[in-house]
Amino acid sequence: MSGAPLIFDPALRRDRLRRALRAAEPGAGFLVERAADELGDRLGAVLRRFSVAVDLGTPTPHAAAALRAAGVSGALVRAVPTAEAVGAGPWSGVVLDDETPAFAPESLDLVVSVLALQTVNDLPGAFAQIRRSLKPDGLFLACLAGGATLTELRQAFAQAESEVEGGVSPRVAPFADVRDMGALLQRAGFALPVTDVDAFTVRYADPLALLRDLRAMGATNVLVERRRTPLRRDTLLRMMQIYAERFSDPDGRVRATFELLWVSGWAPHESQQKPLRPGSAKARLADALGVPERPAGEKPGPGQ
Repeated sequence: MSGAPLIFDPALRRDRLRRALRAAEPGAGFLVERAADELGDRLGAVLRRFSVAVDLGTPTPHAAAALRAAGVSGALVRAVPTAEAVGAGPWSGVVLDDETPAFAPESLDLVVSVLALQTVNDLPGAFAQIRRSLKPDGLFLACLAGGATLTELRQAFAQAESEVEGGVSPRVAPFADVRDMGALLQRAGFALPVTDVDAFTVRYADPLALLRDLRAMGATNVLVERRRTPLRRDTLLRMMQIYAERFSDPDGRVRATFELLWVSGWAPHESQQKPLRPGSAKARLADALGVPERPAGEKPGPGQ
């Protein structure tokens, strides 16, 4: 691994995912299912077929199934951190550490990833590795949990721990911000980078129902700096009380925010659109707008 700071515990992350997949609680994968449906829609608009595609790190096979349903890929590989995550379907599987997704240079046409890369310690390094693995004009399309995800839970836990225990420990991961994603894609060498956000609210009967969903998704706390002692009962009860007081609707159900960041970029190719060289325009903007052209800094006169 690179010299990036160790924020997440990769071994614990794999262990939590294994346990969640073995339990296989109904409905636990609703976030991945929602994102996989969106992935299929986005790929359906690309209007091309990718000979070799990799689904990188997606916890369940929903993204691979969406690729097959969209009919956009030939050979498809699920590269996942645990053997249990490969799943059964018309694809092959390989156990691969998504901290350093090392594929042969220029060997892939498409890399997708759904709700996996947000807990990678060296995200710029992972983006760079993915970029190197793509053939010219290959596509990278990924969905990550964004910074507003679980903001209610983060606030409620922080206040409860401060009141009950006199201090605060990290319990919800510091997810990425959409404003940083475009810069990371460009830094990794992607052309035509695009980022956007899908934010939505899920309602639960109570905060415990949210915690059960997170456990069933394998999405509980894997921060290196997490508190190693068990959660105190009085802290949990105070958290639930604060959550209900601050983030409940009139019917008593509580809200949980989820923010999905979508990022995409292409491996550079000579056929792609490029910005024009400054001064190379053959038409004036003033002519197109039907207004007189003035030197920079000159103010229009009265009535102009």
